[in-house]
Amino acid sequence: MNAPLPAPAPAAAPADLVSRRVAGHSLEAPFYVSDEFFRLDIEAVFARSWIFAAAEAELPEPGDYITVDIGPYSVIAVRDDDENVRAFHNVCRHRGARILNDERGSVGNIVCGYHHWTYGVDGTLLHAESQAPGFDPSCFGLRAVHARTVAGLVFLCLAPEPPADFDEFASTVEPYLAPHNLPRAKVAAQTDLVEHANWKLTMENNRECYHCAGHPELQRCYFPLYNFTEDEVPPALRTTFARFRRADAEARATYESLGLPYAAVEELDTRPTGFRIEREPLDMAGESFTYDGTAAVKRLLADFPTARLGHLGLHLQPNAWFHVAADHAVLFSVVPLAADRTLVRTTWLVHADAEEGTDYDLDTLTGVWATTNEQDAVFVARAQRGIGSPAYVPGPYSPTESQVEDFVNWYVSRLKAHLETDVTAERKAERKADRTAELEER
Repeated sequence: MNAPLPAPAPAAAPADLVSRRVAGHSLEAPFYVSDEFFRLDIEAVFARSWIFAAAEAELPEPGDYITVDIGPYSVIAVRDDDENVRAFHNVCRHRGARILNDERGSVGNIVCGYHHWTYGVDGTLLHAESQAPGFDPSCFGLRAVHARTVAGLVFLCLAPEPPADFDEFASTVEPYLAPHNLPRAKVAAQTDLVEHANWKLTMENNRECYHCAGHPELQRCYFPLYNFTEDEVPPALRTTFARFRRADAEARATYESLGLPYAAVEELDTRPTGFRIEREPLDMAGESFTYDGTAAVKRLLADFPTARLGHLGLHLQPNAWFHVAADHAVLFSVVPLAADRTLVRTTWLVHADAEEGTDYDLDTLTGVWATTNEQDAVFVARAQRGIGSPAYVPGPYSPTESQVEDFVNWYVSRLKAHLETDVTAERKAERKADRTAELEER
């Protein structure tokens, strides 16, 4: 007879749940199902970290913009007249109206549709009708949001003081990404999928291949050996592992001959801007994420002498992962919508001059990852439903789920830092109130 499940732990405050987190195990249910944790995740993680927002290819010309919604925040990312990407809070400085209401578009100036306050694409206030004498437009420009671009990828940070390690992250990953010429690519396709699960389940699912038997299409071209050591490879994957060893030796020789960096750099839970990057082979033809591994796009992203370059994989905490092959790139971003709903946006980039129908077939280009996304949506929805049961008790991660542990460690450390900052601020406020009361008594 099976032993009875332990009784669910009593309700606890977020700080208590964070402090009692058991390493090597999944999180307790409130982390995934409670609205309180959803709000905390926005405040402590998404409003304080560098977030992947878009490809530069989504903003090809001055005046092109996208809007990004993160919890209660809305941000405009726009290409300015000097062709730099800038970002601003999507809030009019007059009476707070939402300014741009479309997901994307192009503007000459940024005009609020309520009272027509008009801003330049550099955020300066250009026109505000019928103001009092002495009104100074320079005091009412759009509130800026930190924006950085790295090798064609756009990152935003909502915090007044963003994590200071971004330069180190950028200098590490840019040499890997730069050969693929992503700033000069174009968007071939973009899809939005709402997963009925907490955003952390979406990210955890991405950080392991323990479930990859559920992705037969992906496994045709992608070696499903994520985090396996040679001793841990199960019997069913021994033939695949032997094939991987041969492909890996060939790929390393190619990378070295072309001067392409490929070694893994893994700092997933050791810094505020946690990341992992590595170049490695693909299976079958070894060229791309297609059903037979051949290139999906005839026109490669850059002037590579071969399409057989495997893929460059980049993981970024808290909300993104990327796969870049010789012929195209696939970018994934995650945005929390509610405690149990998450937006997964997938963007396919190809060479700017590649033509659909001539250089690539859209279904071939998107097929593997579109199918994989749908399968993952089913998996994480099942996880969400199970965690919502009173019978759920956190379970142990397998050794191949080490990057899930890294993600959860990183996430918990962000919450701890935020909660400790709040406690410190609260204590300072209490001491100030005590001193004020003492002075008043005197």
